[in-house]
Amino acid sequence: MKIALAQLNYIIGDFEHNTQKIIQTIQEARHKGANLVVFAELSVCGYSPRDFLEFSEFIELSEKSAKEIAAACTGIACILGLPTANPKIEGKDLYNSAWFIENTELKAVVNKALLPNYDVFDEYRYFEPSVDFSCIEFMGHKIALTICEDLWNINDNPMYTNCPMDELIKEKPDLMINIAASPFAYNHDEERVRILGDNCRKYQLPLFYVNQVGAQTEIIFDGGSLVFDGSGMLLNEMAYFSEELAVYEFDNGKVKGFEPTMHDPQNDIHQIHDALILGIKDYFMKSGFSKAILGLSGGIDSALVCALASEALGPENVMAVLMPSEFSSDHSVQDALDLVRNLGCKHEIIPINQAASAFENTMKPVFKNLPFNVAEENIQARSRAIIVMAMSNKFGYILLNTSNKSECAVGYGTLYGDMAGAISVLGDVYKTQVYKLSNYINREREIIPLNSIIKPPSAELRPGQRDSDSLPDYEILDEILFQYIELKKSSSEIIKQGFDESLVKKILRMVNVAEFKRNQAAPILRVSPKAFGMGRRLPIVGKYLN
Repeated sequence: MKIALAQLNYIIGDFEHNTQKIIQTIQEARHKGANLVVFAELSVCGYSPRDFLEFSEFIELSEKSAKEIAAACTGIACILGLPTANPKIEGKDLYNSAWFIENTELKAVVNKALLPNYDVFDEYRYFEPSVDFSCIEFMGHKIALTICEDLWNINDNPMYTNCPMDELIKEKPDLMINIAASPFAYNHDEERVRILGDNCRKYQLPLFYVNQVGAQTEIIFDGGSLVFDGSGMLLNEMAYFSEELAVYEFDNGKVKGFEPTMHDPQNDIHQIHDALILGIKDYFMKSGFSKAILGLSGGIDSALVCALASEALGPENVMAVLMPSEFSSDHSVQDALDLVRNLGCKHEIIPINQAASAFENTMKPVFKNLPFNVAEENIQARSRAIIVMAMSNKFGYILLNTSNKSECAVGYGTLYGDMAGAISVLGDVYKTQVYKLSNYINREREIIPLNSIIKPPSAELRPGQRDSDSLPDYEILDEILFQYIELKKSSSEIIKQGFDESLVKKILRMVNVAEFKRNQAAPILRVSPKAFGMGRRLPIVGKYLN
């Protein structure tokens, strides 16, 4: 039996696009001699459709598309993921299902049992968990088909005792197939390989695991579909961050033509770079946009975003706007000009002196003779936002937010100013990672000017301003933030690691107080195990400061 794994990039709710892509892939798999082609979880509608699932028409279109695909599935079998109606009176209205189609006929339906309800996942909101389990017979083989459940480490989730494979193994299957929607995080590939290998060793069965690829707003799927033998040894690893169709021959309990291999993880920064490129590219393509705009200050954050956007969209589709003020240094303007020359992107220089002065003069009767402070600083940031949004409206550009995770965490950004944007490119990238990413961009030649990388970071909103005036060194800040955000450590636990008590409590207080800002921020491309946004839900008003 020849099994094809189809690692594809789907568009949520674009049934025509997904259907045609799946049908074309079925034809290609058949041409390559495959007997069975396997598609990812919710492949028909795209993952995750979220509250689209509450529309009855969405479910009807999913089933209609699946039937159209089935009609084209001649001389081959396929496994499709889609939402299906729950015919029972009790329980949720839907199942997260997999259809097994053989030569145009629907032969079996498998429903997902373990529904994730953490971080970015909210499947129990929509789906009823399955309690019925049975293998699928095809070409003399028994297939144990599961839907992402093989990625669950049951030992780490003791509340989930009804593991599908514990039931399916009773029927003595010959192999496992798992269809998944497993999002990217820079440490997730190693964890994924470990957990899947553990499952193979536990059940003593080979596994064919297919993941999808592509970005759906903030969530990025990295692909990396996998094949294991019955001893848990990795046999093959498909491409990361790109589509691929691979065919494997399964015979007599073994995958032929492959020897055990070791997972060779990419460097974290390499992975983050590729994920951000895919995230930008798919956000624009799937939203129907093509041109990006951003404010370019000469600093490292906006320089990195400009470089990533130029790589993802093409420099001809990126507009960098230099908006110097009376506090902008000459070298910042020159650094920005050097960058646009290196990239070949478009640029405009629009000073904000007159705009900021006009606002300050307008406020004089109210501000009277009060000293210059954050109010005037933020007027500059908001003046810049007005300019780039005006150009966005006039020319059809989509504004990219350039704030990093460190700034986003402690509220070091201006609402309706530099926090403006349709998508946040670096909102899940700490400042220390920004430096590493910039050096990675420059791995072959200098693209981001060296001066933008080595100069002390500054918002340049007042004379001689430095980030260090308000924040500790980023190496210290980022480590404390990582302990609190990613690892969910309390202040006492962080202090026990040797960090200054007053500094830890100050930083955690800044993070919690800034929650109201993050609730108004742009969606953030998720690259870490715990990103701000839909995967981290904290109350805006609360007294718990750890």
